[in-house]
Amino acid sequence: MTDTPAAVFQIQRVYLKGASLEQPNSPAILLEQASPSVDIQLGVEGTPIADGVYEVAVTATVHTKIEDKTVFLVEAKQAGIFEIRHLPQEQMGAIMGIACPQIIYPYLRSNVADLIQRGGFPPVHMSEINFQAMYEQQQAQQAAAPTQ
Repeated sequence: MTDTPAAVFQIQRVYLKGASLEQPNSPAILLEQASPSVDIQLGVEGTPIADGVYEVAVTATVHTKIEDKTVFLVEAKQAGIFEIRHLPQEQMGAIMGIACPQIIYPYLRSNVADLIQRGGFPPVHMSEINFQAMYEQQQAQQAAAPTQ
């Protein structure tokens, strides 16, 4: 028998790392009757912060416009600290790119909707995200990118 240590995957903390709301064209834009367009961009990043401890952050940018004028712009970064030990190195990318963001994302969605509502707007409900598909797409793009 080998004394292989058991794999560890634990959430240490989930926190809102940063958030901002801008309404550069208020109050005039609030009187517009046209329906705004909504653009939502997401990003995921992971950083080692200690031996076996990682910070994973999911960033959302919600930009709402009427024609070429910004109604509001929300940027939020929700992060988590995870203890991840004794996992094969080839699994680390998937853990940090899929499992951790799936845990963090519901907090981000709630905070973004709350921030938008507190700004005086109806909430924007960000849809569920398939982080596995997002991760696989990023891996395929990296594999297809020319090496320098």
